[in-house]
Amino acid sequence: MENLIGLLVLAPLLGAGVLLCGGRRLDRTGHWIGTLLAAASFVIGVVLFADLLGRPADDRELGATVFSWVPVGGFRADVGFQLDQLSMTFVLLITGVGSLIHLYSVGYMEHDERRRRFFGYLNLFLAAMLLLVLADNYLLLYVGWEGVGLASYLLIGFWQHKPSAATAAKKAFLVNRVGDVGLSIAVMLMFTTFGTFAFGPVLEHAEEAGEGKLTAIGLMLLLAACGKSAQVPLQSWLGDAMEGPTPVSALIHAATMVTAGVYLIVRSGAVFDGAPDAQTAVVTVGAVTLLFGAIVGCAKDDIKKALAGSTMSQIGYMILAAGLGPIGYVFAIMHLVTHGFFKAGLFLGAGSVMHGMNDEVDMRRYGGLRTYMPVTFVTFGLGYLAIIGFPGLSGFFSKDKIIEAAFAKGGTEGWILGGAALLGAAITAYYMTRVMLMTFFGEKRWQPDERGELPHPHESPRTMTIPMIVLAFGSVFAGGLFSINDAFLKWLEPVTGHAEGHSPVTATQVTAATMVVLVVGFALAWAQYGRRPVPVTAPPGGLLVRAARRDLLQDDFNHVVLVRGGEHLTRSLVYVDHTLVDGVVNGTAASVGGLSGRMRRLQNGFARSYAVSMFGGAAVLIAATLLMRAV
Repeated sequence: MENLIGLLVLAPLLGAGVLLCGGRRLDRTGHWIGTLLAAASFVIGVVLFADLLGRPADDRELGATVFSWVPVGGFRADVGFQLDQLSMTFVLLITGVGSLIHLYSVGYMEHDERRRRFFGYLNLFLAAMLLLVLADNYLLLYVGWEGVGLASYLLIGFWQHKPSAATAAKKAFLVNRVGDVGLSIAVMLMFTTFGTFAFGPVLEHAEEAGEGKLTAIGLMLLLAACGKSAQVPLQSWLGDAMEGPTPVSALIHAATMVTAGVYLIVRSGAVFDGAPDAQTAVVTVGAVTLLFGAIVGCAKDDIKKALAGSTMSQIGYMILAAGLGPIGYVFAIMHLVTHGFFKAGLFLGAGSVMHGMNDEVDMRRYGGLRTYMPVTFVTFGLGYLAIIGFPGLSGFFSKDKIIEAAFAKGGTEGWILGGAALLGAAITAYYMTRVMLMTFFGEKRWQPDERGELPHPHESPRTMTIPMIVLAFGSVFAGGLFSINDAFLKWLEPVTGHAEGHSPVTATQVTAATMVVLVVGFALAWAQYGRRPVPVTAPPGGLLVRAARRDLLQDDFNHVVLVRGGEHLTRSLVYVDHTLVDGVVNGTAASVGGLSGRMRRLQNGFARSYAVSMFGGAAVLIAATLLMRAV
């Protein structure tokens, strides 16, 4: 079975190589090649999953070393894979949801001349993400981490003829480079501390390293996670990433890139368990981001950007849970998986709406689409109910567990974190109800497109609706299945561990509170968008609304603090270089030059001048001698 692990990565990597290097002869079949190889990776994952299930709970780990990558003296870095319960969960999510997105893309990208290349990039994305979660050491994980960054750059900017798409791709690439610096520093710190990059020795001996070193490593890992998972303060790229084709949005937001940060923190749990300050930083980032993203989602009229704010917020829940330590690791991954189903379904549903509305993204120009797109309406609606935590659906089981774990933190911190999570649930219910009402209910607000043609909404082809239906089933049933006899907890506990906290509130009280805030959020959205006509143009709004439309001024903040700050720092360094460094160097040179010029006047080649100098020197010596004798 160990030999199959490498095939998980090899199948989509082979697809990427064939599609990107095969030329135009593959234009007619390339999309099916990419889809079949993604599905092949999923099938291999299912086979390996069945093998793990057949093993005892404490023996569910497979390893495979492909080759020795960097053997130098006593140092050795291998290309090696580790398949355990945690990486297996990600493998099934990445390949399963990824394959559905590939199938959806067959219809969505049908008329794109560069469809073969698009599927090559999709395969590359899957291969990089699989390498990331299957690596058995941090150095190889870093390779997959950078591969995900490259693939996201290529896919976000796939329509590079649009300046906005090219700019968004560069922005995502550069912002993620900031986080990647954190991961590279963390890897170097691990090597200097433990003498290895391998997960086993690093995590087993983490407690021996000392709290200071673990805090430094943990904070650098958090910086890396903030970049990939779009958490404060490195979240500014996520909304602009919607410029890519909709399947890219679904892949990034549901199954690959933004989940990488959560995986990194949970995989490195032993590091954070020994660094309480780093854990506090993690929960703080998660709590701030879940509210930040939710508020941004409330003000977006672009359906994809509203869902992007939602992703930012839901990943915030996961980061919050991961920062709680063993109490929350399992629930962070559980919510990650359920989110993979309903968020992929929501994005594919948004793409279906755009497909039927001439690529219109402004929800103020939708309305009444439920009768024209019934399959999209039902599948999108089920994803909507799941994300707001409607009882019995997936999000209800996973999000409530995170809220319970937040309260179980105890003390004032527990009340603050639990309150933030509840407030985020209320805002989620509001902005997702707003999306639902503006898109599928109310009056028709359709407007002519750039060519002056009114859209003619229609249901999408089966290649698009079948993945949406499958994801809708996951949105409905996954959370409940995971919760039967604590199946998901028992599955992950041997890897992540689990600890019961002493919560000041019971599970029943948490459920009651989440239901109350859900109803409040729904009622506010209904009062604003269900009972009143939706204007085609957005009203000015108050200060908070205007700020939320501009992503709570995150780009302005980055421009002032980072761009202008960098410019001022550069100018200051140039000034210091010109005035101080160059001044000292040039001043020294000028002094030596001036002194040598004056001394050169004494060496003029005239004998009389030398005679006068000798006479003067002799006179000075005689005078000095007579003076010393007199004294």
